Amino acid sequence: MKINRFRVHKKGFTLVEVLIVVAIMGLLLAIAIPNFVKTRAVAQEQICTENFAQIESAKHTWGVEQGHKDGDAPADGDLFGVSSYMKEKPRCPASGSYKLNAIGVNAVCNITGHVL
Repeated sequence: MKINRFRVHKKGFTLVEVLIVVAIMGLLLAIAIPNFVKTRAVAQEQICTENFAQIESAKHTWGVEQGHKDGDAPADGDLFGVSSYMKEKPRCPASGSYKLNAIGVNAVCNITGHVL
């Protein structure tokens, strides 16, 4: 029986193969992360716009029911509450805050780009 003591069978990846895989993964992440951030920002803007529409609807309903006209500004307590026009004040998904403004003037968010 002949035994070959010098033959070693190692299984695994070489350093070059591992470096190539890491480089490819880095390239894919460099492409994917900016797209993810952009998509997230667009989604936040859309949610903020939907919140504006709900606020404007509540403002106009408040104005009609309470006999107010353009230029009258509601307070938060007039629109938001359990027995009011909206259960609670919406929150901007980008951590911004809303200013209601008067009837006839759109509500605004303090985050740039979030407009109705």
